[in-house]
Amino acid sequence: MTQQVPPTELSELSELSEPELAGVRNFRDVGGLPTVDGRRVRRGRLFRSGHLAHATEADAAFLASLDLHTIFDFRNAADQRLEGPDVTLPGVRNVNLPLTDPADGAEFWKMVRDGDLDQLRTLLADGKAAGRMSSSYRTIIKDRTAEHSRVLHALAEDSVPALMHCAAGKDRAGLSIAVTLLAVGVERDAIEADYLASNAAHRRYRVQRTIDAPNGMSPEVMELLSPLFDARAEYLAAAFETIEQTWGDVDTYLADGLEVTPETRERLRERLLD
Repeated sequence: MTQQVPPTELSELSELSEPELAGVRNFRDVGGLPTVDGRRVRRGRLFRSGHLAHATEADAAFLASLDLHTIFDFRNAADQRLEGPDVTLPGVRNVNLPLTDPADGAEFWKMVRDGDLDQLRTLLADGKAAGRMSSSYRTIIKDRTAEHSRVLHALAEDSVPALMHCAAGKDRAGLSIAVTLLAVGVERDAIEADYLASNAAHRRYRVQRTIDAPNGMSPEVMELLSPLFDARAEYLAAAFETIEQTWGDVDTYLADGLEVTPETRERLRERLLD
């Protein structure tokens, strides 16, 4: 039986590990999350955030103070064209592992930034937006096993402290953090709570629209777009369900899907847990 983590405790953990960064959204230390065997993720070892392209000098100085070994950037080329490259941090290895196709990314951002109301209704209304998100989570779990395997092996070898990010720090980074936490035995409820923390207003991605029509940023448009920028339990559940449907259970997913041996999992635990 797993220990239930009170929401207030998880909130306090998050507040303790989240500095104010002016140009980086959704930054936090994953440290403090509990494992099923009573241990906790060590602070200062694993971080998550949105992209670092708009980091200020003060943000960059703070990030440099974390003594990061590796930054994993899960954005694709379309994301990088939109936001720009990450700031450069001296002595930090940057690894770009796109978890979605650039063509999909270009289509996604065009819809978000340029789609008119009728188009957005057609593409996103009546649950289509949430369905799109759940489907993307399933696809990443099934089709990006090589990338997730590479991340876990890198963490087990030498790549900590590490920061994982995508554009908003919610979906691709959220899944990669979740996979890492599963590998070291973090409680499922704690993984979900950390994932849902991306919904806090100060963490959310700032949606920008280029369309000049009067309804370009109307409440209806923003409501249609909202599921794309929400962290919803149903999205993460779709990922977990895909693991179980495809591999049977987490241990088999890690062993057969990601080719992570018990020895590698133990090294991960040594590097990431108290």
